[in-house]
Amino acid sequence: MCRNITELRGLEPAANDDEVEAAARQYVRKVSGITHPTDRTRDAFERAVAEVAHITQHLLADLPDRRQPPKTVPPLRRPEVQARIAAREAAKASAA
Repeated sequence: MCRNITELRGLEPAANDDEVEAAARQYVRKVSGITHPTDRTRDAFERAVAEVAHITQHLLADLPDRRQPPKTVPPLRRPEVQARIAAREAAKASAA
């Protein structure tokens, strides 16, 4: 359905809450057609993200282990993405 949603099953270490939420958010963006929620759509959008993330956690817990890890590295585990997140957090901390 959407190539941007990363496979989370079989990661070592296992997918964390941030990775599950990022995948859920990408799924909800795709099916809703909403990239940036407005005040009118924010509550429904965030509720859907939370519910999809919750169900995803259950799914990952219930599935058997994979024989091979996923072929791609999740975005939140890529060094360039980690650097962007760190830079954003540092900018927020220095602005405060």
